[in-house]
Amino acid sequence: MRDIAMEVYEKMKVGSTAWIRPIAAKGDTVETFQGVHEQARQMADEGLIAISTVKRQEDGLIDAIRILRLA
Repeated sequence: MRDIAMEVYEKMKVGSTAWIRPIAAKGDTVETFQGVHEQARQMADEGLIAISTVKRQEDGLIDAIRILRLA
């Protein structure tokens, strides 16, 4: 599984925000995207990012995460 959270993090500048979303062209689906939330939480625990928003579909699956790069 791709580390989508780290891919987005590496492209960001300190202090900027970004949405993490599944990319169908790279084989991501909403179902496989659920593990990214755990990746993002680990990065937040390490002090690399802050999670500001988690968007969920009506069925409860996460379809987007907004992060702020801290370090």
